[in-house]
Amino acid sequence: MKKHLTLAGLLASIGSLPALAQSVDPQGLEIIGKPEQGAMGFQPAVTELASDLQWLDGMILVIITLITLFVTGLLIWVMIRYNSKRNPKPASFTHHTPVEIAWTLVPILILVGIGAWSLPILFRQQEIPQADLTIKAIGNQWFWSYEYVDEDFGFDSYMIGAPALGGENKKTPEVIAQLEAAGYSEDDFLLATDTAVVVPVNKTVVVQVTGSDVIHSWTIPAFGVKQDAVPGRLAELWFKAEREGVYFGQCSELCGIAHAYMPITVKVVSEEAYEEWLGRAREEYAGIPQTLTVASAD
Repeated sequence: MKKHLTLAGLLASIGSLPALAQSVDPQGLEIIGKPEQGAMGFQPAVTELASDLQWLDGMILVIITLITLFVTGLLIWVMIRYNSKRNPKPASFTHHTPVEIAWTLVPILILVGIGAWSLPILFRQQEIPQADLTIKAIGNQWFWSYEYVDEDFGFDSYMIGAPALGGENKKTPEVIAQLEAAGYSEDDFLLATDTAVVVPVNKTVVVQVTGSDVIHSWTIPAFGVKQDAVPGRLAELWFKAEREGVYFGQCSELCGIAHAYMPITVKVVSEEAYEEWLGRAREEYAGIPQTLTVASAD
């Protein structure tokens, strides 16, 4: 027969350590969603939404490139074919009905085609699916607050090196040490936060976004999501990350003097790692002791 021993408060002695719940995140998570110095293009798409947006951007780029080449070629041809040397006596007509119909209908057809592809992608962003996990993100001057709605706990998230953490918004040796202690590198300054949003991979996450003072904006480029955080209003976005890793974003609405210093960090982990983190987060942020079941044989 097995005896089940309930061990409540086993970690109480270390519960006062800062960011205890964050420390259990798997070390060595790959940093995927991050801006690169001198790079061009999008960050890797790790959601269906981001893939759709990047495909749409590529399609429109092809269309406008073809239009640009066509118009440029047409201008060059007209300059050569109808210059004053070749045509000392210019034509005197003012209208050409077939041409006017063509340059009216063709742009309409192009725009209809673009709309036929872009509107479904827009609707997919706006149609919020049933959530596996709901998180409320609150923009503040100048940090983010997060509430795990179904778990009744929350925490604040500050940039590592922010004045609220004793920093100066500068990359000092102390800040570099803090970054390294949190598992980041010196290059992650201005992007990494002392606490991160942790979500499970391949799960639908709905983020409720609002602001407490002025308008902010919550965005993760690799997820293809961006939503203004407007005081007094509750907006929603959703994503389903398909790859484990660390993803960075930043407030994307000018919100005051420290606008550049309120980044967003999201860690996408396995379901097992998420459940482990969730148990410790409940204890640290909500004061709910973990219940550990230990089986022993008679």
